[in-house]
Amino acid sequence: MEHQALVIALIGILGIGAQWIAWRTGWPGIALMLAAGVIAGPVTGLINPEHTFGELLEPMISIAVALILFEGGLSLNFRELRKTDGAVTRLVLLGAPVGWVLGALACYYVAGLVWPVAILFAGILVVTGPTVVLPLLRQSNIAARPRAILKWEAIVNDPVGALLGVVTYEYLRRIGEGGTLATVAVSLIAAAVIAGLIGWLAARAVAWAFPRGHVPEYLKAPVLLVAVISVFVLSNAIQQETGLLAVTVMGIALANMRFDSLRDIHPFKENITVLMISGVFVLLSASLDLAVLRQFEWRFGAFLLALLFLVRPATVLLSLVFSPVPWNERLFIAWIAPRGVVAIAISGLFALRLDRLGYADGSILVTLSFAVVVATILAHGFSIRPVARLLKVTGASDRGLLIVGATPFSLSLADQLRQLDVPVMIADNSWQRLAPARQSGIATYHGEILAEATEERLDLTQFQVLAAASDNEAYNALVCNEFAPEVGRDNVYQLGDASDDEDPRALPESLRGRALFGSGLGVEDILNREAAGWTFRKTRISEQFGFEDARADLPDGADMLLLLRKAGALRFFTHASRPTPQVGDTILSYVPPAHGVHENGKGEEA
Repeated sequence: MEHQALVIALIGILGIGAQWIAWRTGWPGIALMLAAGVIAGPVTGLINPEHTFGELLEPMISIAVALILFEGGLSLNFRELRKTDGAVTRLVLLGAPVGWVLGALACYYVAGLVWPVAILFAGILVVTGPTVVLPLLRQSNIAARPRAILKWEAIVNDPVGALLGVVTYEYLRRIGEGGTLATVAVSLIAAAVIAGLIGWLAARAVAWAFPRGHVPEYLKAPVLLVAVISVFVLSNAIQQETGLLAVTVMGIALANMRFDSLRDIHPFKENITVLMISGVFVLLSASLDLAVLRQFEWRFGAFLLALLFLVRPATVLLSLVFSPVPWNERLFIAWIAPRGVVAIAISGLFALRLDRLGYADGSILVTLSFAVVVATILAHGFSIRPVARLLKVTGASDRGLLIVGATPFSLSLADQLRQLDVPVMIADNSWQRLAPARQSGIATYHGEILAEATEERLDLTQFQVLAAASDNEAYNALVCNEFAPEVGRDNVYQLGDASDDEDPRALPESLRGRALFGSGLGVEDILNREAAGWTFRKTRISEQFGFEDARADLPDGADMLLLLRKAGALRFFTHASRPTPQVGDTILSYVPPAHGVHENGKGEEA
């Protein structure tokens, strides 16, 4: 028992540690998790999942994959699907069959598998793996349409690939009993329909029970977690591998049944998914048998090249022919197709079953599936950013500031940042208050920032920081609290007093964004200073004019607001943080009238 607890703790440390290193370095997290598992497993022997968990290993991984697919389904809103110009529908309805056929040809003629095994393995390879694609997209700055296409394809095609493998296996199993492809296909289609119906009914039950108070708030996340696992197990009991389809349908259905409770538990589900992805990848890579990999032959290398450079590109380009998706985006999608947990798990499962049916090539599936996963993770993980830049499918190259609230203060701040070449946008629900910004050429968003439609109309990935600067402190806090999970708690700021939590009249810090200005100026303070003619001053730090010089040069009552790094990053001076300026950085300060001089590093007017 103690050994199992130690292994579980080590898996968590390795998985989350790899993701933290990926965040710090910009390297692909999936590749780091794969490397961590290989080092801890076959290289050093610290982790032996099969010995530690025994027969529980397979159901543990299966349930983890189901939770990952469900959470992915929760992010699939049909409004986003409309942005893909039909590409996802083409990639599922046309791409899956085309990829199956081309993959089978590559498996037979290049990898040397016998036809039955080649067809089964090609069906499995239709999946692109949300366990890999979603972390890659999270770490990469990809434009909205190709990002949506890759995300939808990865999540929807995962159960499709599993079902194609099941169709082939069931046909091979029943052919000796006099079964036909038609009878196998009909029974599996019926099972898939039932699984989808189970997932949809479960979603309807949750959407009915949660808003009506039939489940207390503290039990909503646990109830949903148990419901997902139950749907997965029930569907698999009817027909193996249909559980993935059921939980995907359940997630998508819930995402498009608008009810407030789902928003409250979404951060919890995201945290569970991060843990699941980390654990599963470390487990699977630690389970790798180096003796099996020694069976790798030169023809398998040729098969990997065919898969990367022939099968996937041909599948995507044929599926998207005559579509409105631009060519640069088609080429990018044709290149990015990493495989992940589902490909390995299902291949290992069918390898054992094929051996029982007498197909010797079944044992090779384990070697090939690991080779495919490793090759695609390394190839696509390390190339997604340069390829995106080469094909010009990246999002905004310089992520800027989103200011909520069109006030004289925010308009003046936006104008100063625009002069510093920082992308900035002002959001407000009043067309009249936005008029001065439009006349000045500042980007604007007209609408209620808290409305659900904002998710569809405004891409928040283009902003590194959000500042709520309306003349209502409570509204500013509400905006910051709403967007903190998406933008990051450390990247949401607001106007308003940084009051003590013990003050019964003050909003608690847990609901607020970080206070703009080190002195925590309130809304009334800003309004009074704006009326008195306060303005902004820019100071560039140099070897001759350092931070202490800049601070000493500030007039009485002035406040430093933010720091602009040479690389374009924004850092605010708040009551809780004091960024340290470096040579080449620019400080933006809020100063009394007659002191708003633009300065360079020598204290002279720029």
